[in-house]
Amino acid sequence: MKLVAITNCPTGIAHTYMAAEALEKAAEELGVSIKVETQGSIGVENELTPEDIREANAVIIASGVATDMSRFTDIPVVEWPVSKIIKEAKLAVEAAMKVERKAPAAGGQKTEHGGSAMENLGAHSSGILKHLFTGISYMIPLVAAGGLLIAVSFLWGLEPAEGSFGATLNMLGGAAISFMLPIMCAFIAYSIADRPGIAPGLALGYICANVIGAGFLGAIIAGLACGYFALLLKKVKLPRALEGISSVLFIPLLTILVVGLLMVYVLGGPISALMGWLTDALKNLSTTSSILLGIVMGLMTAFDMGGPCDKVAYTFAVGLLAEGITAPMAANMAAGMSPALGLALATVLFKKRFNPQEREAGKVAWALGACFITEGAIPFAAADPFRVIPATMLGSAVTGALSMLFGCTLAAPHGGIFAIAVPGAVGNVWLYLLAIIIGAVVTAVTVNFTKTIGKKKAAA
Repeated sequence: MKLVAITNCPTGIAHTYMAAEALEKAAEELGVSIKVETQGSIGVENELTPEDIREANAVIIASGVATDMSRFTDIPVVEWPVSKIIKEAKLAVEAAMKVERKAPAAGGQKTEHGGSAMENLGAHSSGILKHLFTGISYMIPLVAAGGLLIAVSFLWGLEPAEGSFGATLNMLGGAAISFMLPIMCAFIAYSIADRPGIAPGLALGYICANVIGAGFLGAIIAGLACGYFALLLKKVKLPRALEGISSVLFIPLLTILVVGLLMVYVLGGPISALMGWLTDALKNLSTTSSILLGIVMGLMTAFDMGGPCDKVAYTFAVGLLAEGITAPMAANMAAGMSPALGLALATVLFKKRFNPQEREAGKVAWALGACFITEGAIPFAAADPFRVIPATMLGSAVTGALSMLFGCTLAAPHGGIFAIAVPGAVGNVWLYLLAIIIGAVVTAVTVNFTKTIGKKKAAA
């Protein structure tokens, strides 16, 4: 038996490749041949050829974002959330082995999905979050590059002189940031309605950002509205002569018109007012409230380490960053570094609590944690979730709370510990580093405690 698979995740960094490795290992244990195509941040690797797909019995889609399924019209598809595939790879491979490949039905192609098997196993991915994460995955490079360019431009002063190199860097960074909401809105719509959703999403994202002041929340709502309305229009039967231009003319035209009028005359005002209230409230947080926000963001970040809760917290922080509120982004990134760094530290301080494979994973976790890749903690959490996850959540909550308490700020949405090398990117740098170190130590000490308790109970 031969299987093929695709793995991708919202950031295209850790989950994508860890999922591929898990699938390959599970297939080897079950005596199945598998080829895995990874769709990561550096592009497609190990791409599936038409021959690979033709010879395969089934395809496994381990995805956190929208995936082009047009290649798999004649092959059973088993879908699995990429956030779960690392722990459940064997289940996914077994589900793919059970489905049968059938010949295409007369008069058209037929697709068999592994949906029923997946639902029985309780691992079917959710829709709206997947669309949201697709938009975020295309937005992140713009935000990261633009934010860092603006931070570097501060070397020439907070307001670089016109015509200076600093002003040019600031302009380039600002240009990248200005496309953040239109791109996110466009690819949320694309995730729902495919290519006909892109043009309306771009137009409505621009409107939300620059005309009605609906901001990040407005762009999300507009993206979903564009996507679902365009999807509805795709189902309308047109004369054959008009079908060819439907996706490039009628669907974009009607979607921009209807959703645009809805946003401008109905939803735009309330959303803009809500965003204004939220911005003012966050700018005037009391010390207690800011600490509580840091704790919540830390808990969400460490709960599923790159999964939906983590991404929701990150999306919230990025949205505030676009409004000029930088403290939550600092808390989010610091809390996101804490799990992997804390577990890496634990493998050094408490070696006896970890097996040789985990100690090796700890060496990699140092680098992943420093780069703000929370998924570096996943190998530990997958092997021992009930002892590891509470420890990482406590460490991240402490980190997030301390970051907010210390008044740390962050102008760049990515970069990890290396963002401190950019002048002006991090406010209160030394306290920011202290918050990360304390959180990592708390994680390490706590995981040593939980593993000790676990062993004592097992011995009893």
